[in-house]
Amino acid sequence: MKDSIKNILIQMGEDPDREGLRDTPKRTAESFLFLTRGYRQNLDEVVNNAFFDVESDDMVIVRDIEFYSLCEHHLLPFFGKCHIGYIPNGKVFGVSKLARIVDMFSRRLQLQERLTKQIAQTIKDTINAEGVGVVMEAQHLCMLMRGVEKQNSVMTTSSMLGSFRSESATRNEFLKLIK
Repeated sequence: MKDSIKNILIQMGEDPDREGLRDTPKRTAESFLFLTRGYRQNLDEVVNNAFFDVESDDMVIVRDIEFYSLCEHHLLPFFGKCHIGYIPNGKVFGVSKLARIVDMFSRRLQLQERLTKQIAQTIKDTINAEGVGVVMEAQHLCMLMRGVEKQNSVMTTSSMLGSFRSESATRNEFLKLIK
């Protein structure tokens, strides 16, 4: 990876041997490995059996989980907040595990639409939740600093599964509570 980054610097017209750039290929490679660490994580280790039996079937919501990802089209960051709601079916997650699931999938090259669906489906499948809702709001640097350069644009995506999709009252309660 370091050689490829050095070549990119040369193609940009830079001198990779000048003082400020000498270690840039190494630093950039380390940065990309950190920013894409989700590829080297697996769900079982991330969740670590941190779900617990409950008798409650009331909605659980965690709002404003910050996330950072890289757009797979331009390798530029997009970042924002993720809101998760689910209705347990006998089990709940340890609350930090929801943020860890968001991180695992966001630390890959992504499309926001896919990311939203992956998080929702993983939550539903892992604890057999009755319903799951995930809403993500993000700013994309590929829209802010290049291309159309729209500084105030925010992309919002949602994925509603189970009762969040089939029952408008459940979906509306979730959407009201995350605003």
